[in-house]
Amino acid sequence: MFYFLIILFGAAFGSFFNVCIYRIPRKESIISPGSRCPRCGEKIKPVHNIPILSYILLKGKCNKCNSKIPIHYFLVEILTPVLFVFLFISLGSHFSFVFFKYLVFISFGLIIFFIDFFHYVIPDKLSLPLIALGIIFSFTPVTDISWKSSIAGAFFCFVVFLVTAYFFKVITKKDYLGGGDIKLMTAIGSFIGILGSIFTIFFSSAIAIVLLLIIKHDKHKEFPFGPFLIFGAFIYILIGRILTFLYLDLFRFIR
Repeated sequence: MFYFLIILFGAAFGSFFNVCIYRIPRKESIISPGSRCPRCGEKIKPVHNIPILSYILLKGKCNKCNSKIPIHYFLVEILTPVLFVFLFISLGSHFSFVFFKYLVFISFGLIIFFIDFFHYVIPDKLSLPLIALGIIFSFTPVTDISWKSSIAGAFFCFVVFLVTAYFFKVITKKDYLGGGDIKLMTAIGSFIGILGSIFTIFFSSAIAIVLLLIIKHDKHKEFPFGPFLIFGAFIYILIGRILTFLYLDLFRFIR
């Protein structure tokens, strides 16, 4: 029953996240007007606005103008409940304050992931509140990260990314790390502390480097790093502690 409710609410939230992903970069209201086709402007009827099912039944096309609905709309509506369920399982399959805390982070993270992926920007209206929320959550007595760890994690990430951005700016004369990445990583640090931040930085950097080598990305073109930071943070939140302990056990065994 719990899993069904999480999937149901996750899909509904995923539909709302799609609205945020589309409208926030365009500086439009996420509340009104109601959902419309971005191509013809036709208001989407409630029966055609059911998460996941509507996309399948409409075969990924607008009911009026027959234009294709971007596949990421469907992916977000699928990913959201899947991540919510995985989070629920990873935290012992029971509702808790920590579950709510990371539910908030995953929600913001999904929106930031796709906005940065498509627009190469991480809006301050998402990253700055996320920093504040991470620190606020840490002051509650039932959280998993103390306020000292939260502030230390945020400060650590801010300094590391600021110094790294300055270093690359001096060496290459280009902004390989923008202010959005610095604020996002600061937010991540406020939620998962220094240990989680170190894991996220190394894991996301490794994945990004491998992908860049595989696709032979032109170093003169922009490349969004935010999605990799979000992905790394998600991995740590869901299974990162297990991976860290396995690595430490392996290191002790080798020694």
